[in-house]
Amino acid sequence: MRMATLATLEAVVRNGSFAAAAHEVNITPSAVSMQMKQLEQYLGQQLFDRSGLHVRPTQVARDVVELMRSPLHHLEALRRSSSTVVEGHLRVGIIESMQAQLLPGTLRIMNSRYPRLHLKPARGRSASLTAAVKAGELDAAFVAQPLRVGGGVLHWEPMLRRELVLIAPGTATESSIAAFFRRYDWIRYDRDTVSGSLATRFVNEQVGESRGNLELDSAMAIIAMVSAGLGISIVQPPDAAQLTSYPVRVVKLGRAAPTLQLSLVTRKADEDSRPLQALRDALRAALVDTDGTASRRDGYPPRAADPDR
Repeated sequence: MRMATLATLEAVVRNGSFAAAAHEVNITPSAVSMQMKQLEQYLGQQLFDRSGLHVRPTQVARDVVELMRSPLHHLEALRRSSSTVVEGHLRVGIIESMQAQLLPGTLRIMNSRYPRLHLKPARGRSASLTAAVKAGELDAAFVAQPLRVGGGVLHWEPMLRRELVLIAPGTATESSIAAFFRRYDWIRYDRDTVSGSLATRFVNEQVGESRGNLELDSAMAIIAMVSAGLGISIVQPPDAAQLTSYPVRVVKLGRAAPTLQLSLVTRKADEDSRPLQALRDALRAALVDTDGTASRRDGYPPRAADPDR
């Protein structure tokens, strides 16, 4: 039985309703109801009288809360104590497009704040990294969140939103998105990825006809191809190092620009993990450091073009 379930029971008894307790412990009312049923099964006794319009805690529920209140409060205080050492190992996946930007800062912060907590980074596509978290092969992953995630065992925590941009050869002088697609072949990013599917939807809706049949699953390879004058593409904004190695023209896509949601995915069962909370804190701090160049990262301005409407 998870300690969080007992904490939820204490919140229900103290607040007088599942809805109020859900708001306090930051889960849905249906999740509160499920936890209470699981606790009743565990104890083999009914904790709530459900015969009326509102559920009412039984004496058994009050006895359990009274018994556990002090230990729960002491455990929570210990968990939040700054003197508590967070240690162990975390297996963390980061999609390749974000590793160079995110991994150095995250590791630097982790080494400084949590020297006894060690990261084991892994790379891969969003889909494979998400599957690895679900299977318990990774503890967490920083990935592109699918458009639909549904319920299940995974928890998605939004971290960063990035507008996709059009990249073109540095010598390109076109002034509209349609003009780019009339002149150049479209080098697609793999349509099995979230970025690729977003780009495909944008082109189908905003451009219509396109040419070119080359499709790659490497952003760096696509940037190199575009820099060589072989076509255009729609990808995440390149970072400064990529632009230094492979100069391209970066063009914003306007109000209809597809937006990629980058999130940290973990298992719901690990919600109270101190090491994972430390990872979240380090990731957010690393993203703040990266955002020091947000104006460049979110749309490199040279000769920005507006898409045809």
